[in-house]
Amino acid sequence: MTIMIPAWVGEELQPVEKLAAHQRGLRHKAISVFVTCGDDILIQQRALGKYHTPGLWANTCCTHPDWDEDPLHCAMRRTDEELGITGLDLDYRGQVEYRAGVGNGLIEHEVVEVFIATTSRDLQFIPNPDEVMATKWISQQALRHELEINPDAYTPWLRIYMAQHSDMIFGEIALSDA
Repeated sequence: MTIMIPAWVGEELQPVEKLAAHQRGLRHKAISVFVTCGDDILIQQRALGKYHTPGLWANTCCTHPDWDEDPLHCAMRRTDEELGITGLDLDYRGQVEYRAGVGNGLIEHEVVEVFIATTSRDLQFIPNPDEVMATKWISQQALRHELEINPDAYTPWLRIYMAQHSDMIFGEIALSDA
């Protein structure tokens, strides 16, 4: 199945096949979701069958909207498809743009709409094994420590979010670096 995502070709937004967008390093739309419980973040380890960054830890959910898909709808759809999570109130936190190599000559140049949801630890979810091989709750402080001592276990975008955008994403629950 060919997945067409919104990408800029020159100055024009056009539907482009997802793999081609990454091969060409085209700037394209994306979404990221962070599910939290207090200071803890639900993170996922990407399935080994993913075509880039397999086995690396990432935020709760990240993906690309389909052509003409609303970002909030995409965030809710993919949180369900990847983790079986439904019924969360997603709060829009803002937009982030980054460019990072993700292996095998592929480049993520993403314009990301970021969402956050707050829940309880008894959140019920069933990860899709084609998408997710493991999940865990981790505090922001522990995640920052892990990113320092073992950065290669984490996706480039999660490292960027935590280093450069955590205040925007987590707001009042963000920890200072002091």
